[in-house]
Amino acid sequence: MLRHLDIRDLLLIDRLELEFQPGLNVLTGETGAGKSILLDALGFVLGWRGRADLVRSGAAQGEVTAGFDLPPSHPGRAVLAEAGIDDGEDDLILRRVNTAEGRKTAWINDRRVSGEVLRRLSETLVELHGQHDDRGLLDPRGHRALLDDFARAAPLLDAVRAAWRARQAAATRLSQARATLDALHAEEEYLRFAVGELDHLDPQPGEEARLDTARRAMQASARIREDIQRAHDVLGPAGAEGLVGDAARWLDAAAPEAEGRLDSAIEALGRAADALAEAEQGVGSALYAMDFDPRDLELTEERLFAIRGLARKYDVLPDDLGDHARLLRDRLAQLDAGQGDIAALTKALTAAEAAYDSAAADLRAARTEGADRLDAAMAAELAPLRMERATFRTVVTDAPPGPDGADQVEFTISTNPGAPAGPLGRIASGGELSRFLLALKVCLTRDAAGLTLIFDEIDRGVGGATADAVGRRLSALAQDAQVLVVTHSPQVAALGQHHWRVAKSVTDGVTTSAVLPLDAEARVDEIARMLSGDTVTDEARAAARALLAARIAA
Repeated sequence: MLRHLDIRDLLLIDRLELEFQPGLNVLTGETGAGKSILLDALGFVLGWRGRADLVRSGAAQGEVTAGFDLPPSHPGRAVLAEAGIDDGEDDLILRRVNTAEGRKTAWINDRRVSGEVLRRLSETLVELHGQHDDRGLLDPRGHRALLDDFARAAPLLDAVRAAWRARQAAATRLSQARATLDALHAEEEYLRFAVGELDHLDPQPGEEARLDTARRAMQASARIREDIQRAHDVLGPAGAEGLVGDAARWLDAAAPEAEGRLDSAIEALGRAADALAEAEQGVGSALYAMDFDPRDLELTEERLFAIRGLARKYDVLPDDLGDHARLLRDRLAQLDAGQGDIAALTKALTAAEAAYDSAAADLRAARTEGADRLDAAMAAELAPLRMERATFRTVVTDAPPGPDGADQVEFTISTNPGAPAGPLGRIASGGELSRFLLALKVCLTRDAAGLTLIFDEIDRGVGGATADAVGRRLSALAQDAQVLVVTHSPQVAALGQHHWRVAKSVTDGVTTSAVLPLDAEARVDEIARMLSGDTVTDEARAAARALLAARIAA
């Protein structure tokens, strides 16, 4: 509930402090006195979009502060908690500043916030309604949400939205699976050939390096083996080893007669023979190790080149050919299993569609039942507003399935018996529209505790007994909510529990607006002015007292 409003340097107001009360609060004043300025100021501090030129001429900045009661169960606390600024206090202070250059800054309980947080919070604090309502009552696009709120269909709507998400997810999975399967079919021939080619070669990790080492070794052996063979031949029995043996035998035969002079030579030849034998054995071992079949080199090169060729072909490292083959086999497995997956996903989509249809049908039933109750409630509301011959009907028709169900909702009216029904905003006249909107707002406001309802000249176009009926309905609505009414109707003004008069004055060439709380006698004069015009007569005062007395008696 709005407790106070402090306005500084805004439009025609230099400084204004207002204290509001529960119940029906009425604001009156002559046309052009500045009643709309109060709504502009309140809308500004609540973050609503409005006029840009708010700062009073000559001032550096304009500022508005609004204080609200915020009980523990108030829905605004969820907004504050999400923004991280719920301190548990029952007092809520909103402040917003607008500089002359157009910069806007907002605070909630002295903590700076964005305009978005301010607007979301304001939706839980204040509702503004007027003859040209822009908050969904006249726009068919908002009627479904209003009916859902009236029918308390939020759990069913949540179920439909969850079913819609599941249906969309199932459809997406099926579509993706079909696209994947189509892509696999397009490359099936390639996949099967590539897998066959890789499986036939069956390259192993590290094989390319081993083949390259063996090839290099065989190529090196081929280049040096001839020289080693020649060395082996020279060192063998037919070569140096044989000659040394011959020399040793000849010296051994001559040694007895040489009187020791050949002993050292014979020993040296023995050592040479041993060394030559060792050398010949080493060279022979090397020859044995380097001995290979030329066909082995050919086969090694063929496999090495085949592995490297496939690596280039599939743009992978030679050691990764095996992993690439497994990847291609997996894609083939997807292809082979794809039809089964498509069947399973199609079945899942069918189940999701059935679940959605069931949830949407439950929501349709709740909406239809809620529409009947809303129509009956509207009939009960229109009679006291002297529109007992008018009819209101909530039409629920089929719509393309979506996250909010498969229904279209529109409020239609007929103002005279036998006349065709039509859209609310097109059929009703100005005065009729005001009463329809008031009745609809009363029906749709089930729990207005803690909410401030503002009606801006919603009684325009009606007078006499009809204006009295509108005022009494506003007064009844104010039993459960704080209601602020900007009005030109003396009948409505007389029914207010608290009354302010908006007046404009000029001092030293400067125009300002002021808002004055009215006591009992001042109320008589203001309502008399509203009845008679600029000249307030005794008869007008008597009529004003009669209107006020009727409120007290009621």
